[in-house]
Amino acid sequence: MAATTIDEVILQLEQLIEECIKTNSRIGFFASLYYKVTVRVKEGILNNEFEDGARMERLDVFFANRYLEAVEQWKQNKKPSGPWESAFLATKKPTVILLQQLLLGMNAHINYDLGVAAVDCAVGQDIQGLHKDFISINTIIGSLTFEVTNAISRISPLLSLVGMHANNGESILIQFSISNARDGAWSFAEELAGKTGEERVKCLAARDQTIKKLADALKSPKGFVKITTFIIFLFEWKSPRKIIQALYDYKKKFFHYQKAA
Repeated sequence: MAATTIDEVILQLEQLIEECIKTNSRIGFFASLYYKVTVRVKEGILNNEFEDGARMERLDVFFANRYLEAVEQWKQNKKPSGPWESAFLATKKPTVILLQQLLLGMNAHINYDLGVAAVDCAVGQDIQGLHKDFISINTIIGSLTFEVTNAISRISPLLSLVGMHANNGESILIQFSISNARDGAWSFAEELAGKTGEERVKCLAARDQTIKKLADALKSPKGFVKITTFIIFLFEWKSPRKIIQALYDYKKKFFHYQKAA
């Protein structure tokens, strides 16, 4: 069932992660990262960090339900959006390293889902009213970067090798930026807002194909970047269950926020 509150989102993410641990599924990689962000958003709402806490919770629920629905579609052998299909297919390939798996999830969820969620959340209202709180999410993600990076570096000890390709402007794996993705998501939301019927369907289909192409490029780097990712893979942890547990070990740190709700 679709979540209606941020607490229900957190519960469903917990259930998904526990299921992925049991089944050794790489889908749990992005789910664990997303759980962390969602709990931090809840903390921000409780601490009045947003212009409109109730509206932010509503946006978070719309946003999360798109991800949870995509996972359920995949589990039931139904076709999710193109970006999510590409991301989920990658979870079947052990040589797609952890960084790629996480970026594929971010690509699908931010570059495609977020703009749709913002429009659907603001239905009947001027979408510009969401903009300030929408941007505030960047601050939250930034506050988590150090902790998440430390966890990923422990799991993938040679990940820093990607820095050798910092000047490679052609590789989306090297140039992917969460901040740029969120800016693009807002531009897409502005484009989608007000569209209905066939016009909305065409806009969504075009965006789906564009973001799927990005996903395919993230999944299959070329040239020297491909060689680097393979070297990183050789030294990366191989057990999906162990990786999920390492990414998920922050659950205990945040559990008191759930109790306080």
